[in-house]
Amino acid sequence: MKISIASDHAGFECKSRILQYLSENQVETIDLGTDGALSVDYPDYAVKVANLVSEGLIDRGILICGTGIGMSIVANKFPGVRAALCHNTETAKVGRGHNDANILVLGARGLAPDLALSIVAVWLKTPFDGGRHQRRLDKLQEIEQSLKNGTILAAKSNE
Repeated sequence: MKISIASDHAGFECKSRILQYLSENQVETIDLGTDGALSVDYPDYAVKVANLVSEGLIDRGILICGTGIGMSIVANKFPGVRAALCHNTETAKVGRGHNDANILVLGARGLAPDLALSIVAVWLKTPFDGGRHQRRLDKLQEIEQSLKNGTILAAKSNE
């Protein structure tokens, strides 16, 4: 598995710890910045990771900013990206298992360092459950396709 990772200035320290953890666990990474604690704009870094995941050039991505909200907003604008903002190991597990999240987003200001690493570990090892969850992902793809075609898809029920 190959993972691209990026952060803004608020997530730089957390990103550094995660990179070390991934290296220690033989996970191949591409660090797309930022390279320090000087103020930068989170969209510039979220775009780099989300584009690689969207284009299928990388397996998964990790994005980190102060709250994780900004990075999530940017990443989820890309086709095929399912970025999950996770605050604990349970949301990481469900994000992968139910939503097949291909980008993990973390809010560095709200996570203790050990918790951030635990979230990454759970997110990496949890497979997609498939089954009824695949039907929901298919609906997401349908929505993306309709928006690409310039139409708005009406909500459907399973009834």
